[in-house]
Amino acid sequence: MVDESIQARVEDNFMNICDSWGNCNEENIQFFLAECYGQSIDPQFCMSWLEQHKEQLPNWSSLSVIAQEWINEHTSTGSPLSMEND
Repeated sequence: MVDESIQARVEDNFMNICDSWGNCNEENIQFFLAECYGQSIDPQFCMSWLEQHKEQLPNWSSLSVIAQEWINEHTSTGSPLSMEND
């Protein structure tokens, strides 16, 4: 289950940086991920959130590549963190 306060922070970050789906580009997608990461929000969670809205994002195929490259460069493994208890 996703913590609703984290979801709200992700949405707020997106709106503060991109303003709208149509304004999302390669530069501000990286800034969005950096802002979330700086707030200790898992970039993979943000990537998943973006992917849920990919139909609303112009040029999603290019944006997803840029976002994944950013995640690979700025996280230890570039792989998702487990949110499950073992």
